[in-house]
Amino acid sequence: MDLHCAIVARAATVASVALPENPNVDGCAQVLALFGPTSVGKSEIAVVLAERLSRSGRGSVIIGADSMQIYDGLGLISGAASPQQRARADHRLIGFVPIDSEFSAGQYAELAHAEIDRAVGDGELAIVVGGTGLYLQAALTEMPMRPPISQATEQALQEQLEEEGEQALHDRLAAESPTAAARINVSDHRRLLRALALLAEGHSLDDQEGGIWTSQLRHPTRLIGLTCARDELYERINQRVEEIAAAGAADEVSAALEAGASRTAKMALGFSDLQSGDLEAMKQATRRYAKRQLTWLGKLDQAERIDVGGRSAEEVVEQILSDASGSAA
Repeated sequence: MDLHCAIVARAATVASVALPENPNVDGCAQVLALFGPTSVGKSEIAVVLAERLSRSGRGSVIIGADSMQIYDGLGLISGAASPQQRARADHRLIGFVPIDSEFSAGQYAELAHAEIDRAVGDGELAIVVGGTGLYLQAALTEMPMRPPISQATEQALQEQLEEEGEQALHDRLAAESPTAAARINVSDHRRLLRALALLAEGHSLDDQEGGIWTSQLRHPTRLIGLTCARDELYERINQRVEEIAAAGAADEVSAALEAGASRTAKMALGFSDLQSGDLEAMKQATRRYAKRQLTWLGKLDQAERIDVGGRSAEEVVEQILSDASGSAA
């Protein structure tokens, strides 16, 4: 069994959704999703995996699943695959949205489905890589998408956040939807405001309860969660913040503002901290975000966990291939 088939054979034990009938599908084409916290090394691991598949004669495409890496002009701050990495493997849905445009998970889902379906139809492995849980879910499932929230509602809630504080708004959410409040951290302003906006405009939050490992999966999918010890992860985050600052991340933010950065683009983690030059605040915010990512990953019972601590991307890919071969034997 070749490397590509070995990787995807594991998916058959995870998902029950059959491949669509297509004369171009060779029976091996599937989806492999890599998820993990920021700074864990997802981009390089995906590229090394694609290179290994290429050497075995199989095609693949890396499809981004990150709400900020979609923007053209936020490559440093978002941790998107570098130009060098993108030259080594085929990447899609990275750096394609103008910085002054707003973009939603619903818009992303339509594009991601098309890219994944094309890869599956061509017999390629779709390697979906992301750190944004909502975008990963949007790529892999037919999750229900919400209508856009009115600008007036968003502005009113933002003003309330600034005037009343995060705890007051979280308490309000708890009163209206205890289950939503339980899964949204008080410091996660984006999700907190989104939940309150949906409630304010008459939408239910009930259908946000399920995880992605359901019958909604569009294709048989192998999900791999990349993890490492928290102390090592936090050290990686601190080092990454220093590195992108030295590489000109503050200039990237200034250029984005000069180009009329949209409301959603400005939500990039560290955007405001780089404006003010407060790298310690950016490190702290990034560590909090990584903690939430690990919590989300912990809820995916059927995801494989691979500890990347102290290991090279080549060693991690070797385990991915080895685990697949063992499961397919």
